[in-house]
Amino acid sequence: MSSVIEPDTSAPAPAAGSAPSPSEGAAAGARSPQKRPIVPILVALAVIGLAWSGRQWWYGRTHVSTENAQVDGHILPVLAKVGGFVTGVSVGENDHARAGSVVITIDDSEYRARLAQAEADYAAALAAAGNGRDIGQAFAATEAASSQRAVTDAQLAAAQANYEKAKSDLARMTGLAEKQIISTQQLDAARAAEESQRAQLVALQRQQAAATAGITGAQAGQRLALARLAAARAARDNAALQLSYTRITLPTAGVISRKQVEVGQLVQPGQMLFSVVGDSGVWITANLKETQLEHLQVGQRTEIEVDAYPGTVAKGVVESLSPATGARFALLPPDNATGNFTKVVQRVPVRIAVTEGLGPDRPLRPGMSVTIHVDIR
Repeated sequence: MSSVIEPDTSAPAPAAGSAPSPSEGAAAGARSPQKRPIVPILVALAVIGLAWSGRQWWYGRTHVSTENAQVDGHILPVLAKVGGFVTGVSVGENDHARAGSVVITIDDSEYRARLAQAEADYAAALAAAGNGRDIGQAFAATEAASSQRAVTDAQLAAAQANYEKAKSDLARMTGLAEKQIISTQQLDAARAAEESQRAQLVALQRQQAAATAGITGAQAGQRLALARLAAARAARDNAALQLSYTRITLPTAGVISRKQVEVGQLVQPGQMLFSVVGDSGVWITANLKETQLEHLQVGQRTEIEVDAYPGTVAKGVVESLSPATGARFALLPPDNATGNFTKVVQRVPVRIAVTEGLGPDRPLRPGMSVTIHVDIR
């Protein structure tokens, strides 16, 4: 089998120490400017990376940060205190209303009738008990019983004197009769007079006891009348209060939200009507890890980054720390005494007061997500 020998087309290697050709020198000169900037660029990038890493390390030692934070505010539920048909609604969803403004009215005809009845009962009780200017029936009865007792006391005093005189006359007549100075008829007359005066005295004593009992009864009636007057006054005030509840006012200025009532709707006491997000200010609730609390103190400055407004930073200060972790306030707190134990880093709610917001065109709304950075130096 014959083999074919191919010619060697490769160029011979240049001899050692030989000078490069002009074409090779030109090519090398063209390539060298492209390789020279790489080293300075790498050095610059390394310096920048080290500087950034150093800054992050130092920032991490002097600041505590978390994304587990949100804006909180006063959100007040407005409930119906009385039942009835809604006759007027003056606000809509997301409307702003002033504090004390009437936003919902309920049919008040039934409550006006109750107030009229309560006022009539109060007037009757006032007539019985009286007031500072007019004497009521109970007070008049007490005065009459006291007057009767005074008359009885005077009559009893006179009867007592008459009885003592008749008794003395009988004793004197008895002595004279024993000496036969007076007749038996005269002695009998003196004895009859003494018995008559004694009977009258006993009758007046009983009248005095009855008058005393009358005073006691009149005073009890007076106290009862005063108690009924107080009850009637309380019922009247309660009826007036129930009537005032038919006009629902805002407890604070704010924005209406979650409106659940319309005209003609029948509402019940305690029914949720709407919520109002108050204008009284917002704060930040940040849930920091328990391992981040070592150097955290009240009054430390805080930077607040709001996700809704990228590139902006609000200012705040640490206002207070929760006395317990968030898990302790859960509906079903964890029970580590049973089952297998897995250690989980707990979080503690921290309240941060906003000292410098983002302006009226960038409001902080409750529920917004934020990132906080607390300066712990």
